[in-house]
Amino acid sequence: MPLRLYNTLTRKKETFRPLRDKQVGIYACGPTVYWFAHLGNLRSYVFEDILRRVLEYNDYKVKHVMNITDVGHLTSDEDTGEDKIEKGARKEGKSAREIADFYTEAFFKDIEKLNIEKPRITCKATEHIKEQINLVKILEKKGFTYQISDGVYFNTSKITEYGRLAKLDVEGLRAGARVETVEGKKNSTDFALWKLTPPGVKRQQEWDSPWGKGFPGWHLECSAMSQKYLGTQFDIHCGGIDHIPVHHTNEIAQSQAAYGEIPAKYWIHGEFLLIDGKKMAKSDANIVTIENISKKFNPLAFRYLNLTAHYHSKLNLTWESMEGAQNALDNLYEATREFKSTADFNLGLGKLADSFGLAGKKTRETLKKFREYKEEFTEAVNDDLDTPKALGIAWKLIGDENIPASLKSKLLEDFDRVFGLKLKDIKPIAIPEEVKKMFKERAKARKEKDWVKSDELRQKIENKGWLLEDTPRGTTVKPKK
Repeated sequence: MPLRLYNTLTRKKETFRPLRDKQVGIYACGPTVYWFAHLGNLRSYVFEDILRRVLEYNDYKVKHVMNITDVGHLTSDEDTGEDKIEKGARKEGKSAREIADFYTEAFFKDIEKLNIEKPRITCKATEHIKEQINLVKILEKKGFTYQISDGVYFNTSKITEYGRLAKLDVEGLRAGARVETVEGKKNSTDFALWKLTPPGVKRQQEWDSPWGKGFPGWHLECSAMSQKYLGTQFDIHCGGIDHIPVHHTNEIAQSQAAYGEIPAKYWIHGEFLLIDGKKMAKSDANIVTIENISKKFNPLAFRYLNLTAHYHSKLNLTWESMEGAQNALDNLYEATREFKSTADFNLGLGKLADSFGLAGKKTRETLKKFREYKEEFTEAVNDDLDTPKALGIAWKLIGDENIPASLKSKLLEDFDRVFGLKLKDIKPIAIPEEVKKMFKERAKARKEKDWVKSDELRQKIENKGWLLEDTPRGTTVKPKK
């Protein structure tokens, strides 16, 4: 099954066709680094990690670019309020640079705990001021800008399809639907490209420009940096659904005006994480961080919880749901450890038909089942990243008595290339040499149909603290609980 993804731009699921064969460029909106990322933020990065892993599972080479917003993100989407970085610096009594550096490092520690693969390129807004000024110059030359007392603005009335991504009622907005606005703006949907430092004010982060000393608008950085690292058009742009109505809409407008085309072919957005039914947000003071849940749960239990819901649907976080995810993850680890132990043990015994049951026709049947599971899993993840269905397939595999432990272990590690739950790190149980020797003797006795000796050896093995289970596909051994 080809990979199909839901494209916000067209509001439909589409077959993914990259601009270049087997190569994919992804731009993902990164954190604004003025405080710790909360689990609502991190759900977006888990979803983007799953997307990247699915692409790589399909043998695509992925160039993943993510920005770090360390300047320009104001407390209001209406180009008013204070820069979040400077506000955070004042609150903590530190410099803006210290705040940005500290929370950037904290962010990368958080995504490491969630086993999120680090983007190939991470780019900071403050390190790309030249590129952002050059983009404003291009827009100015093409007649898309105007300047008022507090900065340079993009004139959205010059773009006929402005608001297409969000399906905005642009005329309604221009009639005054947005309550808060900046005096002098020609249209309420117009947005700042370059904000000027007010007279008599000294900001911690400001730069000289052709329009005066100031700093870039929030949306500008993404257009400038995606163009630098991925070109004027690339394959996929990601983010949370809260980016749709303003940030991504404005990003499309300025990129299309400057370069003549919408920057990405596919726009893919993750839904909100709720906490007790409400959107998790710093402004509502209902946030939970990785540090909070790490006191009680394995952080990967949160990743597992994300896998149980489609990225395009809301996910409600409760302590009960986290406990359920932790229990499921523990059970998955226990099953993986058992399969690895059985597979490792049996492989060490040589090719005993009693251990594997894979001779002749049975071998062909088993390999057929192996392929069927892999195909089912691939179809699930290729259907717009359907991880809940993919998890169900993994659990069906775990309970399938017709698949030997060795192949279960191999398939689960293959599936984990997408899940990212670190199943490769699960170590097999160390079985004492004495028990291994008795196991070999028992396997030989069973092959010779010496059931009395077989039962005696079973009892001896159990007396040593190990349980045996004879299945249609071999004999498993595990320690008594």
